[in-house]
Amino acid sequence: MTVSNLKGFLLSRNWRDTPAGIELELWFTTDKGPLCALVQGQRSTFFLSRDELGIAGPLLEGTPGVEVQPLELRDFAHTAVVGVYCRSYRQARQLADALEERGCEPLEADINPVDRYLMERFVAGGVELAGHITTRAGHLWVENPKIRGADYQPSLRVASFDIETAMEGVQLFSIGVHGYGGEGPEQRRVFMLGEGATQDYVQVCVNQEAVLQAFVDWLGEFDPDVLIGWNVVNFDTWYLQRVADVCNRRLLLGRGRRPVHWRELDEEGERRTVQCPGRVILDGIELLRAAFYRFESFSLENVSRELLGKGKLIHSPDRGEEISRQFEEDKTALAEYNLKDCELVSRIFEHTDLLAFAVARSRMTGLNMDRLGGSVASFDNLYLPRLHRQGYVAPNASRDLTASPGGFVLDSAPGIYDHVLVLDFKSLYPSIILTFAIDPLGLALGTLPDIAADETVPGFLEARFIREGHILPGLIAHLWALRDDARAAADAPLSQAIKIIMNSFYGVLGSTGCRFFDARLASSITRRGHEIIQRTREQIEAAGHRVIYGDTDSVFVWIHEAANDAEAESAGRDLERSLNQWWCETLMQEFGIDSVLELEFETHYRRFLMPTIRGSDKGSKKRYAGVVRSGGEDRLIFKGLENVRTDWTRLARDFQEELYRRVFVGEPFEGFVQQTAAQLRAGELDQQLVYRKRLRRRLDEYQRNVPPHVQAGRLDEARGLPPPQARGRGGVCADHRGGGAGAGCAGPVGLRTVHRASATARG
Repeated sequence: MTVSNLKGFLLSRNWRDTPAGIELELWFTTDKGPLCALVQGQRSTFFLSRDELGIAGPLLEGTPGVEVQPLELRDFAHTAVVGVYCRSYRQARQLADALEERGCEPLEADINPVDRYLMERFVAGGVELAGHITTRAGHLWVENPKIRGADYQPSLRVASFDIETAMEGVQLFSIGVHGYGGEGPEQRRVFMLGEGATQDYVQVCVNQEAVLQAFVDWLGEFDPDVLIGWNVVNFDTWYLQRVADVCNRRLLLGRGRRPVHWRELDEEGERRTVQCPGRVILDGIELLRAAFYRFESFSLENVSRELLGKGKLIHSPDRGEEISRQFEEDKTALAEYNLKDCELVSRIFEHTDLLAFAVARSRMTGLNMDRLGGSVASFDNLYLPRLHRQGYVAPNASRDLTASPGGFVLDSAPGIYDHVLVLDFKSLYPSIILTFAIDPLGLALGTLPDIAADETVPGFLEARFIREGHILPGLIAHLWALRDDARAAADAPLSQAIKIIMNSFYGVLGSTGCRFFDARLASSITRRGHEIIQRTREQIEAAGHRVIYGDTDSVFVWIHEAANDAEAESAGRDLERSLNQWWCETLMQEFGIDSVLELEFETHYRRFLMPTIRGSDKGSKKRYAGVVRSGGEDRLIFKGLENVRTDWTRLARDFQEELYRRVFVGEPFEGFVQQTAAQLRAGELDQQLVYRKRLRRRLDEYQRNVPPHVQAGRLDEARGLPPPQARGRGGVCADHRGGGAGAGCAGPVGLRTVHRASATARG
């Protein structure tokens, strides 16, 4: 088949050095099916100041396969640069290292060829390809196409899979799959070791290698774009890799039966990523966290209960033993259980629009859907191609590690109040960047000696930012407009993805791992935020109100004169209007700039409690509670207190909520406290004394800060109880009564452990 132009969405990227140059392999999903694009003869590129050619020249000239070209680009010292082009990425890295040893500073040498190729073409998810497209091995194929970024919303075919295994060793019992998307009907299959299951969706396999082969064959037939699951990378896929290793074969989950590729993320080998050519593997737990979902436990049982109102078919503490029993005695039940887990993951993805969120992130950042971190890489993808078109190349990461201050927190005034309003600056840090023209290139240009002061906006630490010719403020404005459009269209996944990206920019600029890190940049954001909060408080108190707390981008205002809700809320609207107007006038008068700062009257607490720090009469910070009216009913809100912290027991949280409710509504509370204490000492509330928290270190390694779950673990250890034993995937709890030594509690499958406080702890 020949098609001159085709739009698609990027699923996977890879590159390899060859004798003929670097070869890029890009897989896309398109309206006409999956497509593989092979881009050949590429070179690896970095930049070098022309001033360094005297030192670098002999090395560059004496290395075969290296070409040096003068360019119309400059570095941040405003010196012209040359481009250094190498036949292989390995050669480029070796050459860059050799140049550094000679005192040179190669620029952008860390960017791999496929990332540079895509970012320079503004490819962020969607693309348009032009070339001679044919069919090979059942997929579309094109060599050396023309590629450019394009707007394309993919329709993805998805397979949710889940495995069941023995508790010890490498023994695969079954693999369940639930496939959906595309034009065909949903598919449900379970590939089971041995006979005994009676369902028509069960395929019997003679050994675990046959189970794995049946799954690989099904993937080839159904051909999903995306594989999903629960801790699917570090448990399911990694376990299948171990099965493949035992069977002396490769794990062929990629399109065209290509093998997966692994990369370790920590020295212990407990966390890893996997690349699957032609497909994306997405983990439900990590994706929920990336979208800022919060749960007491990220176990599939807990999350599905909270979101869907239904859970797993086996939810007892000895789940592993029950799975083994069902495999031996009731394979019909095991097949049903295995398939139900697949369907629960599918329904969670649908309920939360997780797939749409992953697509939206990729469209905004240019990163693959399965790359959930990478804030610095996201910033590079967005900023570097725009920087190059402005005629500049990026610096290397600074060796100056001067820290910038964090968010500003006002001292709180502890007490119980009526009518407290929260006034919140909408996206404060992005709005500061946009208002005050804060930008890496803008800083480099604004500090030139021949730039007049009125051509710049002052920052902090003697920073000055050019008023014209910057990049980041325009990028913020573009994303802001996109988010407004997404909100107007009720596109929640896209709106959330844009919000996360915009809010990450300060963190990136304040990170020493960022090539643009400069204390003047980060401080000009945070210190400006401090100033804004302080001056806002002054204006509010000048109007006769009292600010009892402030935190980064919010101020808490006590409307002490309000006799009822209506008066308090009217005061909030007046403050919102007057303060926004004041900031517009003030910034134009002091800096000659247009303000995009936007203060919103966000919340009205009918009653509000700001507690003291334990053992002190000073007010707490980032910890408070209050009552708001919602839907005609009062609702309690807790921030930072035990009620919303999963590292405290259910008893502590429930007790606090009921105690505060009684205090807020004026009900007696003494009897409730006494009754709870008596039940606690009598052991009647033991089932609520459970800590669910990951142990990331051995118990004896917790020294300066010893949180409650570690204390419980130490008590159990002192009583000689056994260490935790668990199987499962991230968030699946092993219910045990001992903290043990803590070794293995955050094992290779990301186990969460449950520590039950002993009678000693109750005292």
